[in-house]
Amino acid sequence: MSATTQIRLRVNGRDHEVAVEDRWTLLEVLREKLDLTGAKRGCDRAECGTCTVLLDGRPVYACHLLAVQARGRSVVTIEGLAAREDFRPLLESFVRHDGGQCGFCTPGFAVAAHALLKQHPKPQEFQVRWGLVGHLCRCNAYEKIVASVLGAAQSAAP
Repeated sequence: MSATTQIRLRVNGRDHEVAVEDRWTLLEVLREKLDLTGAKRGCDRAECGTCTVLLDGRPVYACHLLAVQARGRSVVTIEGLAAREDFRPLLESFVRHDGGQCGFCTPGFAVAAHALLKQHPKPQEFQVRWGLVGHLCRCNAYEKIVASVLGAAQSAAP
């Protein structure tokens, strides 16, 4: 039997007390304990980006971070972003540019793109490509994803 630890997480603005096995990843806790399934289990090796969430405002792979390491920190998932008004231009741009394709990788790309646009509100194309390094799209929709991020930056208020 694995050791368990009681942790407190602030997820999408709400506090949660969760008993976790010390070996559980943040992704497991989000999906299995909190029923937040937007972050996907893709590779389970921090190589594809489908599990990306914001931890204290920075994008991280939730499959590669133990839940106990996130104790006391703020986590924002795609579900939390979807409820925010400042996320709407990016979401609409993904739809307008067909950046979602099959949709499996879209939450991870969108979370990373949101963080990128917070840091660089009017990015150059190379900044978008660099900001999305480490995210894989099986549909090979990279050009549409980049166009989605650039489109969101253009439509955002100056």
